[in-house]
Amino acid sequence: MSKQVRIMPCLDMRNGRVVKGVHFVDIKDAGDPVACARAYCAAGADELALLDITATVESRPTMLEVVRRVAEAATVPFTVGGGIADVVGAAAVLEAGADHISTSSAAFRRPEVIAEMVREFGPDKVTVAVDVDQNAALPSGYEVYIDGGRTATGHDALEWAKQVDGYGVQVILPTSKAGDGAKTGYDLPIIRMMAEATSAEIVASGGAGTLEHFYEAAQAGATVLLAASVFHFNMISIPDLKAYLREKGLDVAGQ
Repeated sequence: MSKQVRIMPCLDMRNGRVVKGVHFVDIKDAGDPVACARAYCAAGADELALLDITATVESRPTMLEVVRRVAEAATVPFTVGGGIADVVGAAAVLEAGADHISTSSAAFRRPEVIAEMVREFGPDKVTVAVDVDQNAALPSGYEVYIDGGRTATGHDALEWAKQVDGYGVQVILPTSKAGDGAKTGYDLPIIRMMAEATSAEIVASGGAGTLEHFYEAAQAGATVLLAASVFHFNMISIPDLKAYLREKGLDVAGQ
């Protein structure tokens, strides 16, 4: 049985504010995280993502005070990522009120941390995020990037997703570096490949610009549709998006 499609606005955080960039750069302010979280919950979001986009490159942990404030305001599950490098850091974020944690660069550098987190918190608490960009020299055509999309690894993205899946992780979140903030559509081939090659739920991330883009991602196998710019800047409303996806015949969570 196919899973319901869920809508997940993403709050990219820097210095305690929601921001949004294009291709991981050209960062613009998009508001207060608590106000954004409240608004998205009221609008019918099914989940929220909170990503501290500079924690890893600044070699610091996630801002727990922001997590606490958003946890108090949010009425839906939310996932926190950025700077979560080990079980201790993950525990602190969960204790601050997050429902799930997301790890990316640390997981790639030390894959055993994924197994440690799954063992400690359960597979439903752990998301592994994978920043990708196209590289025709690799078998899948996609390369893993780390450090907020700054560092190429030379590692095939699909092979990494299969390895992650082997640890029992239930959610994998690939973000297309080329698509990030560009509003030109999700990178459908990598979504499709990861959905077919793993047992995890796939979160579509990076590139939503139109209602059709969300539908295309769901058709490619994503069950969680993540976006930022189109929601932050009032280009697409969550009720309109859900109504559109239902009209297209999808089983969409919520009202």
